[in-house]
Amino acid sequence: MKLSAEEFRNQENKSLTLLGMSGVGKTFLSNILRKSDWFHYSGDYRIGTRYLNEPILDNIKMQAMQVPFLRDLLRSDSIYISNNITVDHLDAVSSFIGKLGDPEQDGLSLQEFKRRQDLFGKAEIATMYDVPEFIEKAHKIYGFNHFINDAGGSLCEIDDDSLFEMLAEHTLFIYIQANEEDEKRLIARSKSSPKPLYYRSEFLDEQLAIYMQENALEYVAMINPDDFVRWIFPRLYHSRIPRYEAIAEKYGYTIKTEDLYQIKTEADFLQLVENAIIAKGD
Repeated sequence: MKLSAEEFRNQENKSLTLLGMSGVGKTFLSNILRKSDWFHYSGDYRIGTRYLNEPILDNIKMQAMQVPFLRDLLRSDSIYISNNITVDHLDAVSSFIGKLGDPEQDGLSLQEFKRRQDLFGKAEIATMYDVPEFIEKAHKIYGFNHFINDAGGSLCEIDDDSLFEMLAEHTLFIYIQANEEDEKRLIARSKSSPKPLYYRSEFLDEQLAIYMQENALEYVAMINPDDFVRWIFPRLYHSRIPRYEAIAEKYGYTIKTEDLYQIKTEADFLQLVENAIIAKGD
C-alpha cells in the first residue's frame, strides 16, 4: 500500500504492518496505539495460540512425562496442561523453538531443531495470511477503526512474494530502522540473555558450518546452546537489515528508532508516518 501523506491522514480505517528486529520498539508503539482506537494483532501471540498451540503443549507434556509423579497423573487424566500465552508473555513460544546443541544443556538435535524451525516458519506465514480476516474482525466485531499488525522480527526471513503483496494490499508497511546504538544494545542483550531464534534454513546451514569449523567441533551435540546464539545473533542481525530495507523500499516507509522513542501519543506517531511518506517522495 502506497499513499500520499494526505491520503494517509484522511484514511478512515488505517491498517499498518510493523517491520523490524525484536526489541526496536514494535510492541512499545503497539502499546501506545492500543490506548487509542487501534486493534493490536500480535503475530507471535497468534502463532502460539493458534498454529503452534498443540506442538507447544506436546513439548511440555513430554517434559512432564519424565517426572514419575506427573506422568502418573497425566496418564490417569487427573491433571491437564494448558497454555497461558498472552501478548506480553510469549515464553512458551520461545521455549518450543529451543536452541541447538548439547542435550545436557537443554539443546536440541539438528533434526529436531530444524523440525521446530519449519513448524514456526509455516505458522508465521499462516498467521500473516490471517491479517485481512482480523482487519475485518477488528472493525465488525470489536468496533476498532484502526489495525496494527505487530509482526515478528523474522517476518523478513520469509521468501513469499505473494504474502508481501497481500500484506501490502491490506496494510501500510512501516519499517522501524535501528541506529548504531540500538544495534549495540540488541547484540549486548543477546549476549547477556541469549534467546531462541528463527533462521532461514540456508542461513542456518551456512553459519552452522562456519561455527563448527571455527570451534573444531565434530558433532552438533557438542555445541553450547547459549554460546551458539551469542555467536550467531550479530550475523543474523546484519543479514536481516538488507531484507527489511528491500521490503520497505518496495512496499512501505521507514521511521527511525530515535524518532519513534520520542512519541507519546497516537497523534505523534501519525505525524511521524506522514513525515516518512513525505521524505520518501513516492
